[in-house]
Amino acid sequence: MNERISRAERRRQTEARILAAARQNFAEVGYDRTTIRAVAAAAHVDPALVMQYFGSKEALFRQAVHVPADEALPTDPEKLTELLLSIIGVKLGEPSTASLPLLRSMFTHPEATAQMRASLARQLEQFAAARPGDDAELRASLIVSILLGVTITRNLIELDQLRDATPDQITNLLRPCFQALTNNRA
Repeated sequence: MNERISRAERRRQTEARILAAARQNFAEVGYDRTTIRAVAAAAHVDPALVMQYFGSKEALFRQAVHVPADEALPTDPEKLTELLLSIIGVKLGEPSTASLPLLRSMFTHPEATAQMRASLARQLEQFAAARPGDDAELRASLIVSILLGVTITRNLIELDQLRDATPDQITNLLRPCFQALTNNRA
């Protein structure tokens, strides 16, 4: 029996293919060298369709580095490191108007603290599952702590040196740290 796929399902499949191609591209060549055309070619779609779905390269990047709680992370240490650096690159850019209030509130409001703890626990599970080992949960906890700490220190506390550094400077310095934490032999 030949089952027809709905238009909505085809759209979801196309969007998923574009995001998978974008994640691969951003991980392999970084933000600056990734192009809409390259992502479109890898996803086997027209570049105009990428723009129609996402609007801009920056919006595509933000969506590509957002990892849903039920999605598995790359198990390859190099790809996982690049994903982590992409995530922190986004967090170092313009702070999200939605995330800053939650970050501020988590220090003073029990409900916000619980919400953040639950979100971080899901992230810990994802990171630990991606690179299992005896100390997977500890390594995952350190990764999440670095991501959160750098974000808070740059965007809320506004420590001069961190606030004035470019995202590239920060991610380049963090690369060896993330490489060590994503490598089971660290």
